[in-house]
Amino acid sequence: MREFAYERAADVAGAVTLLGSAPGARALGGGTNLVDLMKAGVERPQLLVDVRELPLDRIEGDGNGGLRIGATVTNSELAAHPEVRRRYPALAQAVLAGASGQLRNMATVGGNLLQRTRCGYFTDTTKACNRRSPGSGCPAVAGEHRNGAILGASEHCVAVHPSDMGVALAAFDAVVEYETAEGPGTLPLDALYPPVGDAPHRETALPEGALITGLTLPDAPVAAHSRYRKVRERASYAFAIGSLAAALDVRDGVVRDVRLAFGAVASRPWRARQAEEALRGGPADADAFAAAADAELAAARALPGNGYKLTLMRNLVVAVLGELTEEAGR
Repeated sequence: MREFAYERAADVAGAVTLLGSAPGARALGGGTNLVDLMKAGVERPQLLVDVRELPLDRIEGDGNGGLRIGATVTNSELAAHPEVRRRYPALAQAVLAGASGQLRNMATVGGNLLQRTRCGYFTDTTKACNRRSPGSGCPAVAGEHRNGAILGASEHCVAVHPSDMGVALAAFDAVVEYETAEGPGTLPLDALYPPVGDAPHRETALPEGALITGLTLPDAPVAAHSRYRKVRERASYAFAIGSLAAALDVRDGVVRDVRLAFGAVASRPWRARQAEEALRGGPADADAFAAAADAELAAARALPGNGYKLTLMRNLVVAVLGELTEEAGR
């Protein structure tokens, strides 16, 4: 690990100033991803700004019926919060599926949003990678891509976003709040992660030197009837090969409202808006669920080694929406 400076921020304004004081400065929350990448030589910040003591550790009402979640709230605190469990159960389930208990005790909400891909070519500095070294190529396209993207990828990058939490947040229209030297700003989660295109190294749309201060979950009655389902290659802690956050409001066999987001299929949590549109106002049955999944996956471009994700995601949509429909009828 290379030498770096360390500063502990006393307040948000001070943290922003510190982040702008050195090229490549990074905010340090739990460090569960950043420190590993520093050890591997992927991240080489000149300065770490410790933000863990900032007053951003609360979960409270936003004044409009939603919830505001501070950036330094730990994943464990988020998953255990009674209002999160009651009003957005898929979010609590996603966080609990995301890591070991020890990691959840350290990892923060802001850090979770900024975690970087676990693609083996990205984390191995002896290999080419357009995310780590722009213009060097994407060997995963012709190499190991079993867990690569099937939606929104390009020939420049087929890595997937690793967050479970982010998938549920995408389903519920979360809005990210940040602070810069010019003042505060917000970004819908959908806009936080730009399309891969030919610049996969640009992983977020945050302004340079921005500090995430929290996020807001808008009021969403449908979210109270939601579920997160994760498929992984082993039962213990592992990253997803496919996941789904789903919320469903069914009345008299008709879909009144639905939210769907896919995980581990794209460079960002993937909001399945075409599938949602296909379902609203229609029957709540397995055929409709499968047709909606197919509509969303029509734009997928699988590689030779990851075509199984098409079937996996279709089956997830049918199974989870079927379970939610059955529960609604009880």
